[in-house]
This record gives sequence, C-alpha cells and structure tokens, in this order.
Amino acid sequence: MKKLSQVMCIAAVGLVSVGLAAQGSDPQQRTPQDKKPMQGEMQHAKGTMKAEQVIATWKPAPKMAAEAMIKKYGEPAEVTHMRIIWHDNGPWKYTEVVNKEIEHNFPIPHKDAMHQAVNYNVDPSKADEILQFDGSIILNRTAGMIGAICDKEPANFLAVNLAHEVTTGKKSVDEARKQYAMSIETLMKEKKMDKYTSGLIFDPPAKAGFADEPFGPMSTTGKK
Repeated sequence: MKKLSQVMCIAAVGLVSVGLAAQGSDPQQRTPQDKKPMQGEMQHAKGTMKAEQVIATWKPAPKMAAEAMIKKYGEPAEVTHMRIIWHDNGPWKYTEVVNKEIEHNFPIPHKDAMHQAVNYNVDPSKADEILQFDGSIILNRTAGMIGAICDKEPANFLAVNLAHEVTTGKKSVDEARKQYAMSIETLMKEKKMDKYTSGLIFDPPAKAGFADEPFGPMSTTGKK
C-alpha cells in the first residue's frame, strides 16, 4: 500500500506539472504578469500590420500623402515602418511614400515626401535643363524612369509633365517654372486641376532604359 501511495503521488505531481506547462503555453490562459506576446505572435502581428497602423504616427506631410494614396489606390504592396509602396498603380510605375519631410520652397514652401515615377527614355543632353526647372525631378537613365517628389499627386503629375515639355523643347526652363507656379496657384486657391495636374499628358513607353556599353580595359568586348 505504501508503494502504491507513492506511485499515485508521483503521478499526481506529474499531471499538475503538465497542466501548468500547458497553461503557460496557451496565450489565452497566461497570467496578467505575463502579457508579452510569444515570438510567433509577434511575427504574426508584424506580418498583418496595416498601412493605416504604420502611418498613424508619421510626420504630417507623408501621413497626408499616404492617406490620400490609400484612399485612391487601396492598400500598398509593401509596408514597413518607414515607407509604403505601390507598384503599377494607375499611370505610375511605382508610388513610394517615406516618413521623411524634405524642405522645398518652389513654388511655395512645402515638404516633399512622395516619390512617383513612370517609364521614360531620359535624354542626357536635357538633364541640366530638367533639373534647373525643378530640383525634385528624379532621373534614372539606366532604368529608364523619370519621377518627381512632392507632397501631392497632382504636383507630381505637374512636375513630370513639364519636365517632358522641357525635354521635347516645347517649353524653356523659365516657361516651365512659370507654368508650374500658375498650375499650383490654381490648384491651391481655386481647388481646380488643369491638364498638367490631372494626369499625364504623354504616354510612357512600355519599356525604357539605357544599359550603356562596356568600356575600358576590363571591358568584355575589348573596347577602350
């Protein structure tokens, strides 16, 4: 009987230990002192984080830009704590909003935060004029893209459209800057969009880019 009692006692202790272990591993049964999520739960929470959650604490300019893009294009394809990105949204190759404010005083003081780009065969001979027109234009000849960074999509349409007109010779740098200021004034004061701010005035090519050629003594073709 004594041995039987010892065996029963050991078994009971084992059952209690198993029960406590199971309780500790169940998130719903954890004690108030143990509120930290388990590793798997933390990864799951990060994986399902929505853009609205991320931008809630962002700086004003990128937050406003992000909210407008989410309303127009839906949830972004990529979400991190610092940036959200859409691919092939509307006419754009991509739209990227970053939680960073870049001071820009042309044509009026504002903060750049949203980068949008389209396919474009960049003419290097026009690069200086394009950047004289607007320093927030982004040119990538190799990848074949032209883009703009501003705080609102209509302003990015405006910048890219006028950069195109500078490239094609339709407008000089001064003419493009004057048109930019006029279009922004109409947008801000009259709440109206013109042809430059309502969308692209040209059709981006399906493919663009310039891979260049091998050069120098390390060239695979032997050219120098």
